[in-house]
Amino acid sequence: MFDDTTVDVNVHGDDECRDQTDAADSAGDDTDEEASTASAGQEDVPDEDSFDDDDSDDDDTTDLSDVFEGNEDGSVTVESVVEAILFASDEPLTAARLVTIVETGSVKQIRKCIKRLNERYEQLNCAFRIEQIAGGYQMMTMPEYNHWLRKLLRVRTDNKLSQAAMETLAIIAYKQPIIRADVEAIRGVASGEVIRNLMYKGLAKIVGRAEVLGRPMLYGTTRKFLDVFGLNTLKDLPKVEELKKPE
Repeated sequence: MFDDTTVDVNVHGDDECRDQTDAADSAGDDTDEEASTASAGQEDVPDEDSFDDDDSDDDDTTDLSDVFEGNEDGSVTVESVVEAILFASDEPLTAARLVTIVETGSVKQIRKCIKRLNERYEQLNCAFRIEQIAGGYQMMTMPEYNHWLRKLLRVRTDNKLSQAAMETLAIIAYKQPIIRADVEAIRGVASGEVIRNLMYKGLAKIVGRAEVLGRPMLYGTTRKFLDVFGLNTLKDLPKVEELKKPE
């Protein structure tokens, strides 16, 4: 089921401008001149929209030779540090977390580095890319290499999901938040133990209580669920109508 997956700033309205002009005329030429000067000053103030959050405003310097000792040749850059961190990490890291670890730059600069790294990987036809997963970034192999990687990777027994667990997890993922009774109504069998196992594995969690009689617990998926199934957000789940019926 989860396979490979502006704010327009108007300083004065027309009516207000006419009121100011009438007031200035009645006050005399000097006052009129002051009002004109004030009005001209207002026209020189740029709108908030002009302060566009553009990457060109950022310092594009990526050299960290002045930050780390023993880097006389300037070979250590923001890009290379980000690359090393993501290469060694076994979980997704947010851009803000990367800024904290690198200890320089900004979130925008980190994102630009990741973009450049991916462009380089593509030019070199590398078998991996930096992808957005579970709200963070992680280095991952390309889907076309899955056939060979399956032969290498051995999934731990405690991470394997039974058919019942997959069915229950799918229901929770698509229907969340959902109470246990609704899960059981869809599956047609008791699912309490299966839900507990999913919670133990960190794939499901209690997200609140339903406002109905007895206030039963509501269940939903976790960040680990997104990580395990290679999803950035729940919006990346395949549409129900796109799912194939089991053969």
